[in-house]
This record gives sequence, C-alpha cells and structure tokens, in this order.
Amino acid sequence: MSELHFEEDVILLDLDVEKNEQVLEKMGRNLVDLGYVKESFIPAIVEREKEFATGLPTTSVSVAIPHTDAKHVNRKTISVGVLKSPVDFVIMGDDSETTPVQVVFMLAMDEPHSQLTLLQDLMKLFQDESFLQQLIVEKDKRNAKQLIANKLNLYSFKGGES
Repeated sequence: MSELHFEEDVILLDLDVEKNEQVLEKMGRNLVDLGYVKESFIPAIVEREKEFATGLPTTSVSVAIPHTDAKHVNRKTISVGVLKSPVDFVIMGDDSETTPVQVVFMLAMDEPHSQLTLLQDLMKLFQDESFLQQLIVEKDKRNAKQLIANKLNLYSFKGGES
C-alpha cells in the first residue's frame, strides 16, 4: 500500500465558484497539475458525482466527498476545498434534494479499500461541528493542514488497515 500525501498545495481556501462542477474541475485540475492524478481524473470525478452524489448536510456546514476510481490516481492524497460561498451539491442517497456545501474533501485514493477507510473516518469527523466551523474561517493553509491532519490522524494513515 502507498503512503498518503497531504501537503498545503492540495488545500484550496476561499475557492470562488458558482457551481459544483466548477469546484470539481478546479480541485481536480490542481491535483492534475501537481501530478497526484491523471488527466482522466477530472471527467471521471464529474461523471461520478452526477451518478452518485456526495453532498452531506451536517448540523452546521454541509460537506461533499467526491471521489472516483483508483485507476485515475497516481499518488494517494486528499484535497480540501473551502468555498468562499456555498454551492449546491445533490445529497448522497437522495437525488431529489440538494445541500449548500462549503467544504469539499476530494479523495484521490489509489486502492479501493483505502478509500473506504478514509470515508469512514471522514463520516466521524463531520459530526465535529467545531472542526468544520474552524475550517471555514481558517485563512492560512498551514494551519488548515495541521487542523485536518490532526483530526483525521493523517500522519499515521496508510490506508487499508482495518
């Protein structure tokens, strides 16, 4: 299994977009430019989001966790986008409703089982209202990285362990 890379360059703060497709394209383009994913990642993640929506309402800040097949990934990472203004994402498991998402955790996992482990950890994290509130007001990527890495225990995350 490969190591998860999580650096400040995969964190995008104050992302100024109007539609969820723009979020996916901007975050995906950043990962392509950094070499984390293949060019095919962008259309794949946009298509997957249309078929299997990932918007999740929480008690305070709605989130989305777009991801796609491991075959589009070069190096395992998680990109975090904090949106300047919320944009609507279709709610996971309910194609008729949307939620105004302000934080996006884009997963680029190179093994399907590591994606599942991280998704489970994220679901627990989304119940931490103070974490999400801290993240949306954070203006420094270094502080955001530290906050996320500590909460997700990313420094020890290898993926796939059960």
